[in-house]
Amino acid sequence: MATTIDSPRAPRIRRRGINWEKWGWIYMRVSGVVLVVLIFGHLFVNLMIGDGVKALDFAFVGGKLSDPFWQWWDTLLLWLALIHGSNGMRTIINDYTHNRMVNLTLKGALGLSTVVLLVLGTLVIFTFDPCPVGAPTDLLPSICGDL
Repeated sequence: MATTIDSPRAPRIRRRGINWEKWGWIYMRVSGVVLVVLIFGHLFVNLMIGDGVKALDFAFVGGKLSDPFWQWWDTLLLWLALIHGSNGMRTIINDYTHNRMVNLTLKGALGLSTVVLLVLGTLVIFTFDPCPVGAPTDLLPSICGDL
C-alpha cells in the first residue's frame, strides 16, 4: 500500500481567522531570545556581582524582591518562561495524543496549572515581605532587627 504525500507547494485551503499555530511559533522564537537575556542577566547579578554564590541567602532575596526593577525583571522571567514551556508542552500533547478527549483533558490541565502558577508566582514576587508587621520576633530572620 503506497502513500502519496502532496507536494509542499501544492495549494492549500486558507482558513479565515487568526492562525494560532503561526503566532505560537513566533512567540517561541521571540520569547526564547528575550529569555536568554533575562536568564543570563539574572545569573550574572546573582552569581558574579558581589560575593557570588556565598552572598545568596534570605537577606539577598529579600533585598532583591523589595526593588521594583527586580520585581518586574523576575515577573517577566516567570511569565515568559512559564508560557514558553506551556506552549512547548501543548505542542507535545498535540503531537502524541490521538484521542480527542485525552488531548482536551491534558491541554485543560496544562492551561489550568499554567494559570495557577502564573498567579501564585506573581503574587509571591509582588507581596513578598521578609519582615511582616505583627509576626512573632522569634520567627523573623535576623535581617529584620527589632521591629
